[in-house]
Amino acid sequence: MERRAFLALCLAGLLAGCGAEKTEPVTPEFVLTYADNQPAGYPTTQGAERFAQLVQERTGGRVVIQVHSDAEYGTEQEIWEQLALGGVDFARLSLAIAADDLPKLNVLQLPYLYRDAAHMWRVLDGALGEEFLQEFTRRELVGLSWYDAGARSFYAKQPIRSLNDLAGTTVRVQDSQIVLDMMKLLGSQPVTFAYSDVYSAFQTGKIDAAENNWPAYYRMDHYKVAPYYTVDEHSRVPEVQLASGRTWAQLPEEYQTILRQCARESAQYERQLWTEEEARARQSVLAAGCREITLSEEELEAFRTLVQPLYARYCGEELELVEAIQQA
Repeated sequence: MERRAFLALCLAGLLAGCGAEKTEPVTPEFVLTYADNQPAGYPTTQGAERFAQLVQERTGGRVVIQVHSDAEYGTEQEIWEQLALGGVDFARLSLAIAADDLPKLNVLQLPYLYRDAAHMWRVLDGALGEEFLQEFTRRELVGLSWYDAGARSFYAKQPIRSLNDLAGTTVRVQDSQIVLDMMKLLGSQPVTFAYSDVYSAFQTGKIDAAENNWPAYYRMDHYKVAPYYTVDEHSRVPEVQLASGRTWAQLPEEYQTILRQCARESAQYERQLWTEEEARARQSVLAAGCREITLSEEELEAFRTLVQPLYARYCGEELELVEAIQQA
């Protein structure tokens, strides 16, 4: 009985194969590259892969995008330079890389610019966000969409509940002049060195505090040596998905329209992944015994007030734009 059933299934398969129409494989018109320096499985690289998948589906396989993660194409600075030359077709980059060439982007790096995540996305997904994406045309690049990179807060060996607690501490920060100046205004001593050395710097007493988002705090085990995480969210800087202008000019308008839509959909996907990653990291460190400190609105306002000189120093010509963002 089992043998007869097996033969019947085989015969059915053969007959179905004989009656089916053969579909010719599609030869891609464009095979393009996408660079991301984050590892595979990270929210931004997963977003890039979703972008590539959507593009291939909606162009019927005529446009294929190959995602290269793990810094295969070099550092972000090197990728930024290759984009301008067309050596890389697409990339996800942090704004800090682009701001030296496009100073208007400094606006989006100002500390305490947004009230919360919803405020930031309301700005970036609207007319103001489109205005910033258009800024990339100055470098012959095409801004496609905004990716989430979370909010950075302080974490330390001892609780930071106020400006007084931060005053006089040594804090490891990003190698960004805005951030260095911010820390000095807040009364601390900023230092910069490789992020991979932060754990040992806490152990040896070289630093009292550092700053980053929940996933980084968890992934790098910093919660084990700095168990107090103060949620001040001083920095909420998005990342951007870009296309090389040289590549873009070669694409038919139909494909450009599809690519823009796919980029925006991939951004929504990446943001959801980031939210989930953030929640998992936070739950994990709290379960390990770390303490989350929430500042009062009055204390947060004191932080915001002290950093106001940075707005005029770095974005003096864009203060109306800054005001429009804050009021959005």
